[in-house]
Amino acid sequence: MTGTAFLGVTASATGRRWTGPDAERMRAAEALAQMTGRPEAVCQILARRGVAAPEVESFLAPRLRDLMPDPRVLKDMQPAAARLVAAARARQRVAVFADYDVDGGTSAALMIRWLRHFGVDATLYVPDRIDEGYGPNAPAMTELSAGHDVIFCVDCGTLSHEALEAATVDVVVLDHHLGGETLPRALAVVNPNRQDETGDLAHLCAAGVVFLTLVEANRQLREAGEAGPDLIGLLDLVALGTVADVAPLVGVNRAFVMQGLTVMARRQTPGIVALADSARLDGAPSAHHLGFVLGPRVNAGGRVGRADLGARLLATDDPEEAAGLAARLEDLNRERREIEAKVRAQAMAQAEARGTDAPLVWAAGEGWHPGVVGIVASRMKEATDRPSIVIGLENGIGKGSGRSVSGIDLGSAVQRAAMEGLLLKGGGHKMAAGLTVAQDRLEEAMAAISEVLARQGAADLGPQDLALDGVLMPAGATVDLVGAIEAAGPFGAGAPAPRFAFPSLRIQSARQVGEGHLRVTASDGQTRIEAIAFGAFDTELGRFVCERQGMTAHLAGRLDLNSWNGRTTVQLRLEDAAEG
Repeated sequence: MTGTAFLGVTASATGRRWTGPDAERMRAAEALAQMTGRPEAVCQILARRGVAAPEVESFLAPRLRDLMPDPRVLKDMQPAAARLVAAARARQRVAVFADYDVDGGTSAALMIRWLRHFGVDATLYVPDRIDEGYGPNAPAMTELSAGHDVIFCVDCGTLSHEALEAATVDVVVLDHHLGGETLPRALAVVNPNRQDETGDLAHLCAAGVVFLTLVEANRQLREAGEAGPDLIGLLDLVALGTVADVAPLVGVNRAFVMQGLTVMARRQTPGIVALADSARLDGAPSAHHLGFVLGPRVNAGGRVGRADLGARLLATDDPEEAAGLAARLEDLNRERREIEAKVRAQAMAQAEARGTDAPLVWAAGEGWHPGVVGIVASRMKEATDRPSIVIGLENGIGKGSGRSVSGIDLGSAVQRAAMEGLLLKGGGHKMAAGLTVAQDRLEEAMAAISEVLARQGAADLGPQDLALDGVLMPAGATVDLVGAIEAAGPFGAGAPAPRFAFPSLRIQSARQVGEGHLRVTASDGQTRIEAIAFGAFDTELGRFVCERQGMTAHLAGRLDLNSWNGRTTVQLRLEDAAEG
C-alpha cells in the first residue's frame, strides 16, 4: 500500500486502512466547486466519476434519449421483437417464464403489462426454487408448449439447452447471464453477455434487456403505422430490477434508475405503491430503498414462499390485489430474516473453522434453506473480503449460491466447473453465481473453483482499504447537502455512494436497537449527529464504538435521510470507526 493513510488511520475498528482522494482529484473537485458553485462534497463525487465542468449539468440530469443504445445492436433483437409484435397483434397465447428473483419479476411484469395493452393476458410461470431450481426445465416447457403459441424466457434460458429442446412452440430468450460456447435452440436469444456480443451492453440486467426489446417492438409497430404502449411509465420496474440485481449504475443503467425513480414518485404502479406502503416508506423511494427495502420484499416469495408472488404483485393493475400480495410478502420477508439468521450463524462458524484466508470461503449444511443461501453468501463475502459460496444440502444434492468481490470473476469459475462435470449445473456472472452439486463431489468441486479463483488473485486479498471522499463536520451534514449528493446519484454497483469521515467526535451514546443494530449519538462539542450501523452491534465495529463512549473517535460512513413522523433528519450510515 502506498500513500499516507487518511486521518492517519492504518488499522480501523474493522482492520482497514483509510484512504482519501489524491491530490489530483482534490484539485479537480476544488475547480469544479469554483466553476459550478456546487458544494465541494458533491464536486468530490463528480471528480471521482471524471465529470468535467461542461458536462456537469448533463451528468446531474441524464436524459434517456442521450444514453439509450439502439436495441438493434444486440444480436437476435429484431426477430425477438417481431415475434412479440406478432403475438400481440394476433392475440396469441403467450407464456412468460421468469426467474424467481427481483430481476426476473420486473422482467416478467414488463412483458405482461406491455402485452395487456393489446388485450393479451399472458401466462406467468415462475419455477419453484426448491423443487425446480433456476431456469427452464423440460417438464415445464413441455407443459407450457401444450397450451401456448410462444414462450418468452426472461432472466433465464441462455444455458438451458435440454429444457428448450423440450419446447414444441417458438421460444424467445431475453437474458443477461453469461452465455456458453453454444446457444440453446430458440427463435431468438437476446443477451448482451452472449460470447459473440461486443460486451458494450454487458452491464444491463434482464429488465434492461426486456425494456430494449419493448423499445424495438414499439419501433416496429410505429414503422407499420401503429401505436405501442407508453414505455416511460414502465421505467419504475426497470429501475427496481437494475438496482436489486446489483447491475452497475453506468451508462444507460444510470438513466434507467434516475428516470425510474421519478416515475416511482408518481405512485402509478399499484404493486410498487403497495410495497412502499407495506414497508412504511414516508417519502419517494431512493436507489437505496430499491436495493435494501423493496427488493428484499419482492424476493421473499421466491426465497421462502410462492415463487410467483413478486412478479404477480408487480404485474397487477388492481390496487386491492397488490395490497394483499404486498402483505403476504411482508410476512414472508420477516420469516426469511429469521431463517437467514440461523443459517448465517452456522455457515460463518463452519467457514471460520475451515479458514477464511483461502481463495474461496464456503460452507454447506444439511437442510439449509435454498432461498437464503445467496443472502448468507453475500454476508459471508462482506465479513471475509473473499468470494463466498453457501450450499444447502438435501437428499445428496447441494443447491448453492455465490457472491464475489471486485476483480474476481466467480461466474466464469463456476461455469468452468460445470463444463468439467464437477457440478450438475452452474452459471452466473462476475459478481454472483448459482450451482447444483452432488454431495459426494462437493469437496472436489469447491477445490476446483478455489483453484481457478486463486489464479485470479483471490488468495492475495486482504481487508480492503476504506475509500473516503473527504471530511465533514456534523453542522455541515444538512438535509440540503444530502439532497445535492443524491442528485449526483443514483448510487450502487459501479457507482458507490460517497463516504465521509467525521473526525474526533465524542461518542455520547452507543446502544443496541432492533435486531442487533447499533445506534450511535456523537458530537463535535457544538452539533450532534445520529448514526446507525445495521447488524453491527455484536461486531468489532460495535464493540469498538461501545467501548469508546465518553471518548473521541473518527467515524466514517455514508449520509442518509431518516424520515419519521413527518420530520426528516440526517443520519450517518456508520461503516467504520477509528481512534481519534
